[in-house]
Amino acid sequence: MADHGGDLPLPHLEHVRWRDRPQLRRPVLITAFEGWNDAGDAASTAVRSLATQWRAETFAEIDPEIFYDFTATRPNVRLDGDDRRQIEWPDTEASWARVSPDLDVVILVGAEPQLRWRTFCEQVIGLARTIDARLVVTVGALLADVPHTRPTPVYGAAYDEQVSERFGLTPSRYEGPTGITGVLHAACADAGLESASLWAAVPTYLPGSPSPKAGLALVRRTARLLEIDADTDLLESETAAYEDQINELVEADEETSDYVRHLEQTYDDESTMSSDNLIDEVERFLRDQG
Repeated sequence: MADHGGDLPLPHLEHVRWRDRPQLRRPVLITAFEGWNDAGDAASTAVRSLATQWRAETFAEIDPEIFYDFTATRPNVRLDGDDRRQIEWPDTEASWARVSPDLDVVILVGAEPQLRWRTFCEQVIGLARTIDARLVVTVGALLADVPHTRPTPVYGAAYDEQVSERFGLTPSRYEGPTGITGVLHAACADAGLESASLWAAVPTYLPGSPSPKAGLALVRRTARLLEIDADTDLLESETAAYEDQINELVEADEETSDYVRHLEQTYDDESTMSSDNLIDEVERFLRDQG
């Protein structure tokens, strides 16, 4: 495969476990990490939804042993069909799909690691360069002052002006604390890989509630970035049920109802949440996490 990282040698992928070696045609690598940059589980929901509808096949995983604190991200015990106990470790899995005759996609999803971020990103970059990825897209979600009753804002950024212009994204000028996605984008730049970032806004008053609505917005925005169609029927159905449930909970609490009405008025006065406002929300979120 062609080396798009200049004369840089491929990193030693000692922590990547290969199940298969698919023949890919310069795929787009789409990533999502559970944890602080996955508000409402929206990013992981979106990426897994795409993997399901595209019937993506797992071909590799990153060994979790040195990247996770298992007292914080604990493995799970499951019983198999023969009632034998199996340990499920928090692996980061890579799967691939041929979405169209002109588009191969690789999906990488897992929990944000707690340890050795530089080594972890070396494994991701090495994987991306081994499969000859032409673009890396990170998908995330943050808590912001937006109402659940309005369309979910999605902010797209790129770390290269040419990528920004090509995909109609905002050039990133952020400075401050970052998460694994920020470190990964820096590693992409060092390796000569083009990258882009998508963020959806989830209401701050729903911090622990899964948000299929934000997941739906991310699926649509990712599909638009890739210039393809995506099946959103299931997420649309889940979004309708989600809105009905949240409406009942909000109406039952006067203080929350007043707050939501205030957010609705602010949103409507601006017609839609401006790109600048959402950028401010993303940067505030990152700094608060720091």
